[in-house]
Amino acid sequence: MLPPSFVAADDAGAVLALLRRQLDVLVRRSPFYRELFAEHGVAPAAFDSIEAISKFPFTGKQMLRESQAAAPPLGRHAAVGMAQVVRVHASTGTTGRPSWVGVTSRDAEAWTEMTASAMRRQGLVASDVVVHGAGLTLFVGGLPVRDAIERIGATMVPIGTGASEKAALAMSSLGVTTLHSTPSYARYLAEYVRERLGRDPREFGLTKIMVGGEPGGGEPAFREHIQNEWGATVTEGLGNADMAPILFAERPGTAGMRYTGGKHVLVELIDPVTGDAIDPEAGASGELVYTAVDRECCPLVRFRTRDRVTVTGMDTDGAPLIRCIGRTDDMLIVLGVNVFPSAVRDLVQTLHPRTSGAIQVVLPGEGPRVEPPLRVEAEWGESRDDGLAREIEVLIKARLSVPAAVTLVPPGSLGRSEMKTRLTRLDGQHTP
Repeated sequence: MLPPSFVAADDAGAVLALLRRQLDVLVRRSPFYRELFAEHGVAPAAFDSIEAISKFPFTGKQMLRESQAAAPPLGRHAAVGMAQVVRVHASTGTTGRPSWVGVTSRDAEAWTEMTASAMRRQGLVASDVVVHGAGLTLFVGGLPVRDAIERIGATMVPIGTGASEKAALAMSSLGVTTLHSTPSYARYLAEYVRERLGRDPREFGLTKIMVGGEPGGGEPAFREHIQNEWGATVTEGLGNADMAPILFAERPGTAGMRYTGGKHVLVELIDPVTGDAIDPEAGASGELVYTAVDRECCPLVRFRTRDRVTVTGMDTDGAPLIRCIGRTDDMLIVLGVNVFPSAVRDLVQTLHPRTSGAIQVVLPGEGPRVEPPLRVEAEWGESRDDGLAREIEVLIKARLSVPAAVTLVPPGSLGRSEMKTRLTRLDGQHTP
């Protein structure tokens, strides 16, 4: 029996042929990849099977930044000129410096197809009315998602960020069924509705909350909290600014997200330390790596996403289902144990309403190694409970196997975000 794969068996032949052609084009049009392949002694002819992608070198985010600095605006890896680019997006990464992503007309169509496929899997239908509560500027979860919603035939209400009052107004008067946002904003908006408007979020009658852009949608306690607040079903999607807006999506009632990118992207699961391939079997954990199969502008080969995922099970046809548990560049190491700040948040969220669920891990210096105990600030909830800090410390030790020192802070003091919530800060930094 063949091991499980993110590539559908019926698509394998087409993916092989398309990617072989793509690699040939890269050698001709991209000095970045021509030199990278030569440096590693590999040529397009080496790609004679799906598994042979492991013969090719990885592409890292810093490599793309250096490529764009050497040949602005799109870089030595762009493969087409700006004259063929119809839209430019960006990802900021951890440095805050934009990494530009160009798309041609054909690329934009592929993005629309992939994103619509993902949102259909999450349950979006033509009769839905969607409040889009995410960025509409350079963010890949903005305009491409609009295109996908319109492709499905649903109605989009383009609220964006920083307009929670308008989002509430739209939900009150337009028959909105669905909220599309980051998990952080879904929680923020529920708090806004309760505290600023004095209303129960359930009154709006939403039935679907579709989240992505950061971990959280797959954290059990965090998800349960959002579902209870809105009385709606939460599903999550996972994408990458450098590859496609949404590449994995969750069907309601399933155990995780399934790859929905069709023949456009080749997905691998690797050991984040050794780089070795991992079969995506139930229980496996690793980093996602993407290769563009038919991209015109900024096509990437074996791009390391730094998204750490776990295979939660298999779909009815044997396709892997995953949850994102964090980013490898956010991961902390305490006494040799890998700790994701999102996992700390999920544990604290289990104690709601005694806690608000908001946390920050306070670091003495740049990670990933942290001397114990792990310092955590957590907001208390309905009232201050003197025993709560110790209870959280015991919970973290029991579930994550690391000692922690928890400081309780008043509700609202850790701030809220309408996009992605920052879960760590350096000691002495102002709380965002």
